[in-house]
Amino acid sequence: MDQEAIIQYITDTFTGIEVQRPTDGPGAGDTFIFYDPEHNLDPKHRMPFATIVTKDYGDFDNASHLHRPHVFRLNIGVGRETFRALFGPPVSARSGESASVDFAALDRLMPHPVYAPQSWVCVLNPSAETFEAVKPLLADAYAGVATRHARRASTPD
Repeated sequence: MDQEAIIQYITDTFTGIEVQRPTDGPGAGDTFIFYDPEHNLDPKHRMPFATIVTKDYGDFDNASHLHRPHVFRLNIGVGRETFRALFGPPVSARSGESASVDFAALDRLMPHPVYAPQSWVCVLNPSAETFEAVKPLLADAYAGVATRHARRASTPD
């Protein structure tokens, strides 16, 4: 699967989606996918439920070795229960428990090297077969943000 096919799947499958692809600044070349059905959320107060990252971010996030040609990482913010069912308690590249995870492996679903403690998963360059396994995780992430959005919308200020 390439990045465009992944983005097309997400925009065709889920409603209320906003895709941002910065052309300058630190996020240039990356893709951020938000749930924002009214397109009115303050950008400072919303989080993507999925991203596609194409480069390393210094010492902060370099375990995936995204500096390799044509390598990208699909990141998905799943629910805590989903994450634990897949991987058990979260580990990250910064924890001593992560030695068994090859965060640079292609086409393998794994905990996110930095954001695993926040229940993020990732896969580098997913094949079509792996992407089929990822689709329910995208649905889980989407359901989570849609539920949080509905809860905020129904809460009086």
